[in-house]
Amino acid sequence: MSTYRDLNVWQKAMELAEYTYNLCSLLPEEERFGLISQMQRAAVSIPSNIAEGHGRNSDKEFIRFLMIANGSKCELQTQILLCEKIGYLKRENTKQVLVLTEKVGKMIYSLMNSLSG
Repeated sequence: MSTYRDLNVWQKAMELAEYTYNLCSLLPEEERFGLISQMQRAAVSIPSNIAEGHGRNSDKEFIRFLMIANGSKCELQTQILLCEKIGYLKRENTKQVLVLTEKVGKMIYSLMNSLSG
C-alpha cells in the first residue's frame, strides 16, 4: 500500500510550498502578518489537504480534499499576482512558482478524474 508521500502531486505540492517560503523571504517585513502569513498558509494547505484526503481511505473524501487543495492553489496564485501588481515582487521572481502552481493544479485535476471514474 502506498502512502501519500508516494504521490507525485504531493511531492510537487511540497516543492511548491518550499518555493513559496523562499519567495516570501523577498517580501517586506511589514507583510509578515499579512501577505507572508497568508501565502505560507495557502502553500502549506495544498500538500496538507492532499495528505489528509489520502488518509481518509475514501475516494469521495479524497476528491473533496483535492478540491480544497486546488482552492488553496488558486488562493496562492492570487496572492503572488497581487505581490507583482503592487510592486513587492518582480515577474522574474514569481515565474517559476506560478508555473509550478499550474503544474500542481493539473496534477490535482488528473488525480481527481482518475478517482471519480
